[in-house]
Amino acid sequence: MRYITTISDREFQVEIIDEHHVVLDGSLYEVDFDCIENQPVYSLIINGSSYEAFIYPKNNEWEVFLHGRLYPALVEDEREKRLKAAASGKVAERGEFHLKAPMPGLIISIPVEEGQTVNAGDVLVILESMKMQNELKSPKKGVVSRIRINVGDNVEQNQPLLSVI
Repeated sequence: MRYITTISDREFQVEIIDEHHVVLDGSLYEVDFDCIENQPVYSLIINGSSYEAFIYPKNNEWEVFLHGRLYPALVEDEREKRLKAAASGKVAERGEFHLKAPMPGLIISIPVEEGQTVNAGDVLVILESMKMQNELKSPKKGVVSRIRINVGDNVEQNQPLLSVI
C-alpha cells in the first residue's frame, strides 16, 4: 500500500512492502515497529537504529513526538489523495467542465445520460479502483453534454470521462 505523508508542508512517499520493509521516497528500509504495552509509545528500529516515539491520533491527523519535538502528520493513501484533489479543483460557474478519471480503474456505472440536468454533488460516474467503488460527482449545476465512456470500460488516470456545461 502506498501513502503520502505530509509533515510541515513536506510530502513523503511511503510504500509498505511487507511487515519489515518500507520504501520512503524511493529508498528501501528494513523496519521493526511495535506498540509498547497498549500505550501510545512505539518502538521503531530502522536499519538497525532504535527510536522511541509517542503517537497520538488527533482529528484527521497524527501527532508524533520524537526526539523532543512534536510533528503533526497527515497520512493519506494515494487513492484518497487523488479523490480529494479531483473534488477540490476550482470549477468555473460558466463554461464546460470535463470530468477526468482521478486514477486508473473500471467504469462500474454511469447514472446520468447526455442531455440530463445535474446539480452540484450529483453522482456522474462510479469508478472501481483498487477494489473500492468511488463516486465521481458533479462540481456544479449543468447539463451532461458528452459521455465518452461506457460501463465496463477500463480507463487511465486523467482520461476524460464526460462533460458538463
